[in-house]
Amino acid sequence: MQGALAQFNVSGPGFIPDENGTNPDQPQVRKGMPAVTAGAIVKDCADCPEMVVIPAGSFLMGSDKQANEQPIHSVTLRSFLIAQTEVTQEQWERVMGNNPSENKGRMLPVERVSWDGIQQFISKLNQKTQQKYRLPSEAEWEYAARAGITTEWSFGNDESKLGNYAWYRDNSGGKTHEVGRKLPNAFGLFDMHGNVYEWTQDCWHQNYFEAPTDGSAWVTNCNGTSRVLRGGSWNYHSAILRSSQRERRGLVDYTHYLDGFRLARDI
Repeated sequence: MQGALAQFNVSGPGFIPDENGTNPDQPQVRKGMPAVTAGAIVKDCADCPEMVVIPAGSFLMGSDKQANEQPIHSVTLRSFLIAQTEVTQEQWERVMGNNPSENKGRMLPVERVSWDGIQQFISKLNQKTQQKYRLPSEAEWEYAARAGITTEWSFGNDESKLGNYAWYRDNSGGKTHEVGRKLPNAFGLFDMHGNVYEWTQDCWHQNYFEAPTDGSAWVTNCNGTSRVLRGGSWNYHSAILRSSQRERRGLVDYTHYLDGFRLARDI
């Protein structure tokens, strides 16, 4: 592990304070894990996205709010990397040479992208950078979004604070916004709630019965061809932005200007 981390350009402050200047729920790094601060920023190359080190650990995935978020179950994950922000239109254009987004802007999240289209983007990005980027699994996404706590949102249960962290129906003005303009969660990740829905690697299942417990993507015994999205978007109310909330789309569905993504990578 130490050798693998030696290739990284690690920078950044690690955990970023919330609006009170503290992060009381900061998770602990696994014993024996390399001395890289959880939340530290990793950049593999000049054109590569900024990634955040997520510590290994266990969490309770799901909730009792919706049938498709049940049963609540324990998942144990290895440390991994996930992008600090949603993929921007500038990042997409550098790789794909086009911009499918409805609401145009260099630092706005790319949207109107299908799961299949994202796989093409990832393939081209990996060829260009010689890395192995991918979509996060659904479990990785929820673990990263929760950032060590079990509340409705990554900052707690106080809905009045949601506007500090997310662009959603109450404050978005009916459009996406530049990434990284709201407060990050305790892992230093921006826009995990709102702005655009985020595709994951998993295919859709109606519930979590027989779901993997190791953090891997659930891509067997799929219910049709739909894939899972997480996080809600600029056009949805607060309940849809909960850390455990799930949505689905077809593989080739790209008509939604609500949908974007962020990248992940193994360590």
